Amino acid sequence: MSRLLLAVLLLLAGCAAGEPTTGAASSAVAPTPSRSAAYDAALHDELVAMLERDQSGRTGGPDPEGDAARTARLAEILDAHGWPTRELVGEDGAEAAWAIAQHSDLDPAFQQRALELLRQAVAAGQASPGELAYLTDRVAANTGRPQTYGTQVSCTPDGPQPAVPLADPAAVERLRAEADLDPLAAYLAEMADICAEE
Repeated sequence: MSRLLLAVLLLLAGCAAGEPTTGAASSAVAPTPSRSAAYDAALHDELVAMLERDQSGRTGGPDPEGDAARTARLAEILDAHGWPTRELVGEDGAEAAWAIAQHSDLDPAFQQRALELLRQAVAAGQASPGELAYLTDRVAANTGRPQTYGTQVSCTPDGPQPAVPLADPAAVERLRAEADLDPLAAYLAEMADICAEE
């Protein structure tokens, strides 16, 4: 995953308080359906285009659909295909699905469902452990729980700080390494450069 894209996704992911959830994915988590391993070019293109609109809106450009509509559409995709794996939609299509789930803060039930499906895809070797780490922390932060990997940070006058505390500070470096993430100090230094640009 591109570090710049990742940083943009993290820093510009806010959403308005009090907006209604989509309700599109409030059903219980079901196992990832067994699907054909065929690559789906149309689904790939749709996911990548959804992410382009997502990023456009977060950088001051047009975003005609907004997060709620993207969440609803991703919920439909999960219903039809399970998690959009690398095999199904390619590396960039899978990354786009993750980013959309990451930005689905208006629908915590959907985010939890996406997390469970992504966890299954990672276990099958069809999704990124790093993306799973980011979504794990995002769901924890959105539900007021401590984060595991330290991926959710806020830009403060003193530089980047964890948005919520770490569940186990002594284990964070080991857990980050297991998820193929850089050490926390290196990540915070990278985020400091991004925070300084704001």
